Amino acid sequence: MRTIQRIAAFTDHGAGGNPAGVVIGDTLPDAAEMQRIAAEVGFSETAFAAPQGAGWKTRYYSPETEVPFCGHATIALGAALARAKGAGQYRLFLADGEIEVEAGEEDGRGYATLRSLPTRNEAVPDSLIEEALTLFGYSRDDLDTSLPPRRMNAGAGHLFMALSSRERLSTMHYDLEAGREFMRRHGFVTVAFVWRENQALFHARNAFASGGVPEDPATGAAAAALGGLLRDTGLLTEGEITILQGSDMGRPSRLQVRYGAEVGTPVYVSGESVAM
Repeated sequence: MRTIQRIAAFTDHGAGGNPAGVVIGDTLPDAAEMQRIAAEVGFSETAFAAPQGAGWKTRYYSPETEVPFCGHATIALGAALARAKGAGQYRLFLADGEIEVEAGEEDGRGYATLRSLPTRNEAVPDSLIEEALTLFGYSRDDLDTSLPPRRMNAGAGHLFMALSSRERLSTMHYDLEAGREFMRRHGFVTVAFVWRENQALFHARNAFASGGVPEDPATGAAAAALGGLLRDTGLLTEGEITILQGSDMGRPSRLQVRYGAEVGTPVYVSGESVAM
């Protein structure tokens, strides 16, 4: 019998956040068993970890598929490791690279900072932009032209689309089956819509049909990719941003993102968590 912990990551002053499953064992279950557990848990992702050398072999599963990297489940895993092993820095060996999470606990709340994989981004063709706009019921007039759509990655691929108003962000909707087909065909884990309130504050909604759920309340992988995109395209060369996500779902979440000036280097994403 494996113990499944349920932890809400990226909570906003102890409320909301994105629920993640966490399973820590002496060895990882096989792929079919991890997929079964993730489907049973039903959260957008469940993290699995087992000791490996000086760190932890780590895998992430949504209810429908394996995910290469998940930020909020990493924050939840960090909190679980800190509770079991003590505060500190933990190396995580993913299917395609290595990351770190530094975590601890204070007054019943976990806190953690993950270091992402290196970042990259690229322009996307007009045909893909039009397809996405049609899928989500938007038009070109709804886009923020100062932040053009791009493919972004800090361990997982996302389509970034910036909208011109908070009101348009709040109306995001789409057909789940059509969204799943679109994301899987183009290699996107999520489609990340954002509205920039100011240089340091972003509001986000992340469609996650590829994983079998309509929307993610907090998406650490996309937050890391966004920090890398802003830095690597010269929009914000060095600094820190806050991302507010999940309020449209009734699960307000807060993600803190910081990064250095060197293009392509990993991004740091921090947040609090609470056991459910």
